[in-house]
Amino acid sequence: MSDTLDFLDIPNPAGGVWRLARRLRAATAEAGNAPGLVWLGGFASDMDGTKASALDAWAQARGRAFLRFDYSGHGRSAGRFEEGCIGDWLEQSCAVFERSTQGPQIVLGSSMGGWIALLLARRLAARGETARLAGLILLAPAVDFTEALMWEGFDEATRRELMDKGVLPAKEPDHGPVTRRLIEEGRNHLLLGGLMRAHARVHILQGMRDDAVPWRHALTIVEHLNADPVTLTFIADGDHRLSRPEDLAQLAAAVETMSAPPPGEPPPTLFD
Repeated sequence: MSDTLDFLDIPNPAGGVWRLARRLRAATAEAGNAPGLVWLGGFASDMDGTKASALDAWAQARGRAFLRFDYSGHGRSAGRFEEGCIGDWLEQSCAVFERSTQGPQIVLGSSMGGWIALLLARRLAARGETARLAGLILLAPAVDFTEALMWEGFDEATRRELMDKGVLPAKEPDHGPVTRRLIEEGRNHLLLGGLMRAHARVHILQGMRDDAVPWRHALTIVEHLNADPVTLTFIADGDHRLSRPEDLAQLAAAVETMSAPPPGEPPPTLFD
């Protein structure tokens, strides 16, 4: 069964709607009770990237449900990129998750998507819906990146330029500009100041040659996730994209492992 491209209108708390592009692959009988997959992309990325496309092919071969979408200002979705912020993209992720999935899901977050995945987990826990998460797989998770990896790394001249002009131009064509609103609004969603809970299994894949999210940042995340079962896999020669064939094989293996039930739980139909 092919995935379907459509558009969702998500109410914007500030008024109006976000019109978001979505690709949704429905599960088939072959999947049994295995959890679906949900992809949360990175900053200035889109849902048709290498990793998301590889996961879609993996899901199709196994009859698994797979959801991916573009945040506002990204890919095929409407809106201007520079008008978005973490809170907007979180609200969109929660709404698309709720409207597009049923039952337990494995949420896969790449870079900024890793931060949003943990914020989504917190939102589900607040609603008493932790059973909706079968696990989190986080690739180079850029938790708190607006503060820890941007603002704290800016020199005084860069900070002053951002505050005065309201935006820093993109350094690379595929990166996107950094706005004052992105930095300031991001402070409402910081996680590294205390204990984080996913209320589910977590597997982090981190390249040690990542020039965007230092590998030590993954260690910091694990320190704050110490109440949940966490697996951290370092890829010695991996960069930030983790899109080489060998990286995609690591990702597929992580999904296979996460798809199996935790010890002590009965296996789903797929494994009977």
